[in-house]
Amino acid sequence: MSNVLLTVDELAEAMLSSRPPAVLDVRWQLGRDDGPEQYRQGHLPGAVYVDLDTELAAPAEPARGRHPLPDVADLQAAARRWGVDALAPVVVYDDNGGMSAARAWWLLRWGGVADVKILDGGVGAWRDAGMRLSKGDATPRGGTVVLTGGALPTVDVDDVDGTDSPLLDARAGERFRGEVEPVDPRPGHIPGAVSAPTSDNLIDGRFRPADELRSRFTDLGVDDDRDVIVYCGSGVTAAHEIAALEHAGFTATLYPGSYSQWSSDPARAVERG
Repeated sequence: MSNVLLTVDELAEAMLSSRPPAVLDVRWQLGRDDGPEQYRQGHLPGAVYVDLDTELAAPAEPARGRHPLPDVADLQAAARRWGVDALAPVVVYDDNGGMSAARAWWLLRWGGVADVKILDGGVGAWRDAGMRLSKGDATPRGGTVVLTGGALPTVDVDDVDGTDSPLLDARAGERFRGEVEPVDPRPGHIPGAVSAPTSDNLIDGRFRPADELRSRFTDLGVDDDRDVIVYCGSGVTAAHEIAALEHAGFTATLYPGSYSQWSSDPARAVERG
């Protein structure tokens, strides 16, 4: 069994166990705000909707990026609203290959929840398996989880500047190269970074097998002897990269401010191409 991913059959079995997981629906995509509506039209039974912008991030500001890490107390309060209990498992999913669900996976792990997994294939895999969907809003009872923060490593902008660790940019290749930049101040990438789009972690909306991912990351310069740092635009899809790296047997560190923070500081150099 994967330490990162859960299959539909494994989740269905867990839901019927004496220790069922809290199930979180984290549907979100950049430039869209219809996640709650999609959730209400059909979600896994008992799943609670999680708002990425307001519950999985602090308010945006140029000095910290578009999705700064939330305060631990705020994250704990949200997790309790979702029904997350102390020492209980959590499963997160979305409809986009885990791209947004991985943010909840990483944050809860960072907060100190040991057993958090991503439903591989998300709501589509659940539907394709002939499983039932619920409509409307689920109303969980209050949870008891206690979060501490810092259980997963992070680096700040000064740590990244001039690092000799492998630095992976999880954004689409055209954004890395500076051909387009829809949201951040300056097109391009952090000097020394290597393009590693999160989309290449997936095949047909599911994570590639661990051995394929290990080969992919090895080809990108990742090894077991050096820590690897991952960033994206705002720290969301970088969490997906970290999940893929862990599934492949590597450990990785998140740069939460990511390119949105870096590119907002005119003193930081930017490369294109």
